[in-house]
Amino acid sequence: MTVLKVCVYPDPTLREKSIPVTEFDDRLREFIADLADTMKSQPGGIGIAAPQVGNLIRVICVDVTPREKAHGSLVLVNPTISEGRGKRITREGCMSVPEYTANVRRYDSITVEALDGSGERVEFVSMGIESVCIQHEIDHLDGILFLDRVDSLKTDVFRRKRFRESGGEDYGT
Repeated sequence: MTVLKVCVYPDPTLREKSIPVTEFDDRLREFIADLADTMKSQPGGIGIAAPQVGNLIRVICVDVTPREKAHGSLVLVNPTISEGRGKRITREGCMSVPEYTANVRRYDSITVEALDGSGERVEFVSMGIESVCIQHEIDHLDGILFLDRVDSLKTDVFRRKRFRESGGEDYGT
């Protein structure tokens, strides 16, 4: 198990756009395993994107099963959202922005197209927190942070300690 160092804002890597993966080899498989280990090592970690550990390739790992029933542990390479339906506002957190959470508006349900860790095409519909997490992680691939998606920095962003003390729950991706 290798836990990689997580980049924390204002690290400039978090603002860069990632490049598509073209080679599915042992090096990629090893990186994906390390990325998943890093996600699991973080308190409340349900998702992580390669740029969060300084690797500008289009790979994300998501596993929201500790919070809700979903597709299980997902590795998505070169993921895209082909359709989004409905809207929801969810309190989001991020291991790369550890001090804050925010209310973010996202699709409630999405259709995802991607490759798995072996390069096989996958397509599925995701709903609920899993959908939110996938959208959050795909944003990382494009250099977008969840704070960029809030309606109001004044009313929708919260210091993490204050929110947790109020008994709320946030989703640390």
